Amino acid sequence: MTTITDISTIDAPRIDLGVPAGSRVIVAMSGGVDSSVTAALCKLSGYDVVGVTLQLYDHGVAIQKKGACCAGQDIHDARRVAEAMGFPHYVLDYENRFGEAVMEDFADTYLAGATPIPCVRCNERVKFKDLLETARDLGGVAMATGHYIRRVEGPNGAEMRRAVDASKDQSYFLFSTTKEQLDFLRFPLGEMPKAEVRRIASELGLVVADKPDSQDICFVPEGKYASVVERIRPGAVEPGEIIHVDGTVMARHQGVIHYTVGQRRGLGVATGDPLYVVRLDAAKRQVIVGPREALMISRVHLKEVTWLGDGEGEATARAGANVAVKVRSTRPPAPAKLIWDAESPTGWAVDLVAAEEGVAPGQACVFYSPDAANDRVLGGGWIAGTTAAAH
Repeated sequence: MTTITDISTIDAPRIDLGVPAGSRVIVAMSGGVDSSVTAALCKLSGYDVVGVTLQLYDHGVAIQKKGACCAGQDIHDARRVAEAMGFPHYVLDYENRFGEAVMEDFADTYLAGATPIPCVRCNERVKFKDLLETARDLGGVAMATGHYIRRVEGPNGAEMRRAVDASKDQSYFLFSTTKEQLDFLRFPLGEMPKAEVRRIASELGLVVADKPDSQDICFVPEGKYASVVERIRPGAVEPGEIIHVDGTVMARHQGVIHYTVGQRRGLGVATGDPLYVVRLDAAKRQVIVGPREALMISRVHLKEVTWLGDGEGEATARAGANVAVKVRSTRPPAPAKLIWDAESPTGWAVDLVAAEEGVAPGQACVFYSPDAANDRVLGGGWIAGTTAAAH
């Protein structure tokens, strides 16, 4: 691939990152089309771009699958994009940090009977923490990423808002971003539809223009979560009982890691009526099952809460503020109320206006503004427990 020498002829938007022209901007490059176009747009707009790719696991050898990121081919692709656009590119070995902060947390969360979201932990503990510090060390005045999210300057500082392309919005996975981090971060793709991003990549002749989007979890080959947990924590998976909510012992299981809240298929029990996993009790090694109505949840208890809204977060919760929340990434924001509950690990809890099913500990509950658009991200927390809806 040759370096593009005449950028004036490129049909791509020039972006304003809110920093002086010529400022150094560090771009986190995963090797995919989104982060590659982000870097290219920063370069085309006159910024001093430095691309950084994190080598996160197995030195790109042990896991080579379509839809992964930060593996060997992805690092190579990021390097080729940097060469074509004419900016320096560095690869940082974060394998140990990623293993401890993300992969081990993933295994331990499953073993505790919860359902983890490792992509959030990766953003929280690696990309927006360690990498952001590295960006400052490299002289960057900002760090840009290819996430589909918008950063808007509001009257009280930077605000996080949902992406224009709702089908690509990643706000659910970025709820734990702090206000300090948001001040430093930039998200050039938040205003663009995905089709425009691919068009720009094609216009620039980037090798990643037609590269498939990353899917699933990068370090979990073929979606086999249990095998990854058993590899990271050998011998930790123990059998137990499958118990109906009425107390009836229905069968044996080979480990709670094989089940998630809301699961219907593959339970290993046969009855005349459909049964679902209602909750998991890892301490007792029990999988509790019941009818669909037993899945309905009215209150969500939270831990590790991040507040991105105006004012002080605890005071807002104590006041019983109206919000909209997402308790799963694929669901639209739904009306709810922030409350202060002494039984929650940190006091934070959410009352859902309409009960929802399949709300699992270990997942995230993300707060949005209660207006019609539910546009602004107000923060969120990790689901520590739930209260069943009254039947």
